[in-house]
Amino acid sequence: MIDAIHRFHGRGSLRFVYQHGKTVRCPHAALKYSPNQRRRTYRVAVVVSRKVHKSAVVRNRIRRRLYELVRAHDAAITQPYDLVFTAFSDQLATMPAPELEALLAKLLSSAGIIPAPSPAHTSQDHDIVDAKEHA
Repeated sequence: MIDAIHRFHGRGSLRFVYQHGKTVRCPHAALKYSPNQRRRTYRVAVVVSRKVHKSAVVRNRIRRRLYELVRAHDAAITQPYDLVFTAFSDQLATMPAPELEALLAKLLSSAGIIPAPSPAHTSQDHDIVDAKEHA
């Protein structure tokens, strides 16, 4: 779970992001973000509506998965931002972890919050495998 320092407290703080923030979208989720110079670190919230899935278990699974991926990118988020992820699809609950991580990284890099991810695999990554195949 994400630390308490990185969580929103109360709906008033979310209201500012909804009114003044910018939005980056993908088919499954959206990121609404706003710089917050009054804080030293980022805050994040994940919103999953009952319209996404009827079951609270599935909605909480989506929330936990997104919080964990944001926590994994903690070191890359260097500026104080207020981030609100809104889930549109229940597919986020069953999506493979690498695909979900790529989706989150794409949203964060499109917003300019983290640097763009480098290509996952290059031909140099497989030198050992290629050497064994040719031997």
